[in-house]
Amino acid sequence: MAQAKKRIGVHLGTSGGCWTAVNRAVEAGANTFQFFSSSPRTWKANAVKPEEAAKMRELRAANDIGPVAIHASYLINLCSQTETVRINSTAAFRGEVERALAWGAEYLVLHPGSWKGLTRDEGLRLAAASIVEAVDGIDFTGKDFRILIENTAGAEFSLGGKLEQVAELVETLKPCAPVGVCLDTCHVHVAGYDIVTPEGYAETMQTVEQTIGFEAVKVWHCNDAKAAMGSKLDRHEHIGEGTIGAEAFRRLLHDQRFAGAVFIAETPVDAPGDEARNVGVLRTLAAG
Repeated sequence: MAQAKKRIGVHLGTSGGCWTAVNRAVEAGANTFQFFSSSPRTWKANAVKPEEAAKMRELRAANDIGPVAIHASYLINLCSQTETVRINSTAAFRGEVERALAWGAEYLVLHPGSWKGLTRDEGLRLAAASIVEAVDGIDFTGKDFRILIENTAGAEFSLGGKLEQVAELVETLKPCAPVGVCLDTCHVHVAGYDIVTPEGYAETMQTVEQTIGFEAVKVWHCNDAKAAMGSKLDRHEHIGEGTIGAEAFRRLLHDQRFAGAVFIAETPVDAPGDEARNVGVLRTLAAG
């Protein structure tokens, strides 16, 4: 999808059907969005109804909304040491891919999982093998679609806390599936990468370039942080009201190395209108 203007959006609810998220995006002033294709806390998911997928496509086209991202279920742990969890996760992730393709989403964002009880290398190999198994037989030919590996907050045993881990997983998967990267500002910050000071931002971006590469970054999750840099606590805050601060987001939104990326807030919804408020803040920072 051609991106003549900056794509800024927010994660949205799907009450009344996933297709209704397009209307919510318009109401929030967004031209891109993210949603869950099923409950993020259950293994079971309903099949996508073709008429509802068609409705989403029509509304997106009419309102110039996209690209669109789906966030995979929080239950999925593709590098679990427990075989039953891994089997369920692999099946659930295949379902996520199938639904993403059915909805016409361009991106499917995935947390790789926890390798607790294993070594880091064992966890990475298991995650890669599980994803390869999940997408086996799916034809991606001609599809504008990528699986995006998201960096994590750096908690112990969490795969993706280091950008090098994200890069290694993506490289392993390239021969088997269309892949890219989603970077989360809160996760980057609390994992210990400085994006707040100009000097720290430059150093962190050098690390991004040397590991995953700028071109691989298709989505930025724009979240301020409640916790301190390096704390490894994944607690999102409204844009400009946390320990990252508005200037860091302004710097990111004006960084031409991410001109082709989309920026999606996953900020708290403490009151009605919070989605629109955070989209508005990001738009203001992007404009000035």
